[in-house]
Amino acid sequence: MARYTGAVCRLCRRQGEKLFLKGTKCQTEKCAASKRAYPPGQHGQGRRQKLSNYGTQLKEKQKVKRIYGVMERQFRKYFKIASKTKGVTGKVLLQLLERRLDNVVFRAGLGISRAQARQIIRHNMIAVNSRRVNIPSFLVSSDDLFEIKTKDKAKAKIKENLEISKERTVPAWLEFNADEMKGKVLRLPEKADIQQPIQEQLIVELYSK
Repeated sequence: MARYTGAVCRLCRRQGEKLFLKGTKCQTEKCAASKRAYPPGQHGQGRRQKLSNYGTQLKEKQKVKRIYGVMERQFRKYFKIASKTKGVTGKVLLQLLERRLDNVVFRAGLGISRAQARQIIRHNMIAVNSRRVNIPSFLVSSDDLFEIKTKDKAKAKIKENLEISKERTVPAWLEFNADEMKGKVLRLPEKADIQQPIQEQLIVELYSK
């Protein structure tokens, strides 16, 4: 599966806002998006042009893709699924992204960022309903149980992540026991459960053209 391997701080600077792609590291004084609050490149500090309607829609789509670490092909696939699913397309799209296993691992605090959560899953350290899952895009469902399944040496790093992420609130649609490193999906996520402001209707308008 293709993935972005460049400097993630450039993505925040290009977006013009913090996307917290490095988790808690984005809250430090060393954050590049804070020190250089302008787009990357030699013309980054030049005058910004006003975005057209299309540009605004495209920027919002890029923002959501970057937050969840999804490439264009997979993102378009999620949109097609959402458009064929009963309900409001934009909200269903966000629900699909939130249900990704890498997002669940991140939201529970087991990883300090979604990128690290993907690495944890790839290393076969997560079990869903007692079965190991190493696919970050795996979609969880209501009543699914997830837990850390690994040796004590690796668990030490997970405990360190939990300590770093302890101030981050676990969303209401998840239940997580940090001591046992086990959690449960109480219900499917809703738009209100997403912490970062997202205008999903702009994405729907973009793909509907």
